[in-house]
Amino acid sequence: MHAADDVAKQAKVDLVTAYDDAAGRTPVTIIPTELGGTTLKPGVYASESGDFKITGELTLDAECDPNAVFVFQMTSTLITEVDSEVTLIGDARYCRVFWQVGSSATLGVGSHFVGHIFALTSIEAHTNATIQGQLLARNGSVTLDSNTITNGLCESEQPEEQEKPLEPEKDKPEEEIKKIPNTGISSSILYSATLITSLGGLYVLRRKK
Repeated sequence: MHAADDVAKQAKVDLVTAYDDAAGRTPVTIIPTELGGTTLKPGVYASESGDFKITGELTLDAECDPNAVFVFQMTSTLITEVDSEVTLIGDARYCRVFWQVGSSATLGVGSHFVGHIFALTSIEAHTNATIQGQLLARNGSVTLDSNTITNGLCESEQPEEQEKPLEPEKDKPEEEIKKIPNTGISSSILYSATLITSLGGLYVLRRKK
């Protein structure tokens, strides 16, 4: 556990970097506040009201690109209703979903949430809400109540390599340089999310009795 040591301090710096990066992503598509009942493709999303709400099911479709990124920007709150759900299809991955929340996030009873929440203030997960990702608060607490949170390292998926015709041995280069696929988002978010993964207990976790 890292409460106030150098590792914790660096993780907090990385969280600020990730938060600011997510908040600055462009171009932004403006959509309605209510995300429930919709299917979204990869991109950066915000609402005119500055907040998002999920009632029912939100579907994120990566369109067969496992490196596709979804970013949701909020100047205000994120609220998921009772038994709401975020569903991933088309090779979408939870580790490529980011929620930048300008104030606080609230996850409803029995809801299933997907992605990394970067909240400026606080996060509260109500009874039996499940999270595939991370709950990270900059200035306040993360309150849990009989919740299940799963997370892990996220690596870029390499595209399948096509077979190349055989070349004479003398014409073969000594080394091949492989390009890293573009994830559509700067590495600071992905790095910070991965780094903070190992720092459970860094933030105040208040469990309801």
